[in-house]
Amino acid sequence: MHLDVFLSLFSLMLVSLAVFIISKKVGLPYTVLLVIAGSLLVPLSHVEFFSFITSFKLTPELLFFVFLPILIFESAYNMNIRNVTENIYSIGLLAVVGLLISTSFIGVAGYYLFKWVGLEVPMLALLLFGAIISSTDPVAVLALFKEYGAPRRLTLIFEGESLFNDSTGFAAFLVVLDLVQHGYHGADSIAAALASFFTMLLGGIVFGLMMGFVFAKLIEMAKGNEHLEITLTLLVAHLTFVLTEVISEHLVILGQEIRLSSIIATLTSSMVIGNYGRYKMSPQVEEYMEKFWGYFAFIANSLVFILMGLLFVGLSIKLDVAIWYILLAIAVTAAGRAIAVYLPLWFLNKTGKEETIPASWMHLLAWGSLRGALAVIMVLLIPGDLTLPGWTFDFSLKQFVAALTIGSIYFTLLIKATTIGRVMHALEIDVLTPEEEVGYYKSKAQMYEESLRTIDDLFDKKQLTQQQFNLLQRHYRTLHQSAWIKCRETVGDSGELVENLLRIYALGLEKGELKEIFQRGEINEKTYKKIFNMLSIQTERIERGQRQVHSAGEHFPIDGMERFVLLFSRLAFWRDHVFNPEELYHYYRTLNRLTSLVIEELAALGHSDQSAVFDDLRALEKILKLYRDLQANTERRMASLLKKNAIILNRLNRDAAEVSLHALQMEVLSKLNKNEIITDKLFIILKRELEEKSRAG
Repeated sequence: MHLDVFLSLFSLMLVSLAVFIISKKVGLPYTVLLVIAGSLLVPLSHVEFFSFITSFKLTPELLFFVFLPILIFESAYNMNIRNVTENIYSIGLLAVVGLLISTSFIGVAGYYLFKWVGLEVPMLALLLFGAIISSTDPVAVLALFKEYGAPRRLTLIFEGESLFNDSTGFAAFLVVLDLVQHGYHGADSIAAALASFFTMLLGGIVFGLMMGFVFAKLIEMAKGNEHLEITLTLLVAHLTFVLTEVISEHLVILGQEIRLSSIIATLTSSMVIGNYGRYKMSPQVEEYMEKFWGYFAFIANSLVFILMGLLFVGLSIKLDVAIWYILLAIAVTAAGRAIAVYLPLWFLNKTGKEETIPASWMHLLAWGSLRGALAVIMVLLIPGDLTLPGWTFDFSLKQFVAALTIGSIYFTLLIKATTIGRVMHALEIDVLTPEEEVGYYKSKAQMYEESLRTIDDLFDKKQLTQQQFNLLQRHYRTLHQSAWIKCRETVGDSGELVENLLRIYALGLEKGELKEIFQRGEINEKTYKKIFNMLSIQTERIERGQRQVHSAGEHFPIDGMERFVLLFSRLAFWRDHVFNPEELYHYYRTLNRLTSLVIEELAALGHSDQSAVFDDLRALEKILKLYRDLQANTERRMASLLKKNAIILNRLNRDAAEVSLHALQMEVLSKLNKNEIITDKLFIILKRELEEKSRAG
């Protein structure tokens, strides 16, 4: 029997891989095809040879304690806290207010709609369904948003809502489930439900912050040991989740049981690791992390969605009975989602607290509300013997809610997910910005230019005949010229567009060089984060049509996570965020290196093939002047600092050179070992010697 379970698990993973390949060929969302594949596996399992396929089943424990923490961590780890705080009103309104509106609307309006068609379904049953179905799942939607080119802010708002309403949705589900189990007793029940809801959220945030910062410190202590660092990130997700559940089982204050939200605790701790702890990891681990967690999330989602198809086919309630309930549920859910989007965002636009959200974005948010893994988890957590006064149906309350939930999920996956691209196009949300259009043609031109160089190289090495060379060269030269002409036509006479392109180009150079400096260990985490935050703010200003830098001495605020840490900087394991003279010198020295690189590249740009686009000398000179002013300002500050701290800071140049040389030697050594020029034994000996020399220095 156990062998059948493992055979089923690995067979489902193999089917998932096949479905993924097919989805790329047919152009349909991966999750949609997974659910269909799961449904088709049921008839196959009736054949004796394939009967093992259904042996591996979704259980509440497996979904809740294994898969869910993985999915939460993978999404939250990559959420930028500064971008979230800039859109906190829209995200918060959708994730909390919108979810409560949707849940209430589905429960109340659904009750009267069902009653109108002659179906007497208790309101609490529909409220339970509303709490389950109101949270959105970002898996399929975000992939489509990226594929069709949704604006970055719209993608962020949807992802933020999906992430946070996992927490609010589950909290609402637990509150309604408690009402179903213990009954509704008027205003007291409502007050207790609201108190429980907000206690779960606030308690989860506090506990999640604590776990996140504790594990960030542990990761810092383990730095250099890659296996420990990766294991700690795995532990922070699952241990936070499990510990929150344990605390909720035993926490009693003034005779009142207190529950914390395990989902929001895991979400919060994951965001702390992603925005604070990631800079304490070894560079190679930090680069590997996204692939590591992306893989686990891929496996978890694959199994959940394919097993969802198996679960739907295996429902006890007959489809001819369930279909009418499902269709009514789909209608009321769609209406509830629309109200939950338009009402809060209309109010937000009126207040002016955030940049206006266009009506087209609201339409897409209302339509692109897919449901997924969390809804299935909540259905499975409903007790099988749960019932309500007056429940007279042949099927149980759990079977009824499961049918509505999975039917609604099918609708969102088969109808909404497959039409998002067309909806985006109809709403003109996928239209390229002028900068993107120039980037499109410019990228094509650079690809063709590189192809021409490769063709020349192949001909020189006698790998192409003269005829082949002439044919290929003529073809790609035509494509190259056409792309540059299109690029130049798009730019036109817009000096502002050229200026923005130059600024984006310069900031990209700075970010790339900054990351390399940090990975080589030439600057500490504090310096890296301060400069990276400054560059990110400048990039976002350009995207919004604002000025990149107001003055050479402009002050840039630290990001939200750093501000929060600053409040608790007196604790022993958090560092002081005020720069000492040595750190300040490294900060100015790094800024000077970045501005020097940009000046050098921009000066050379006018003489390169790209001058066909960047031939607006006034725009080029304006950006060059900006960076020269920044460089002069930085050098003045460095000189002033050196004058006050000459003895200390003169030593830093030598130390910085030693760090750079150590990084270079490690890179050479790794390359020698990778290319099998030296044995693993020699690599370990030489690496140990370099590390000992670095520590001694």
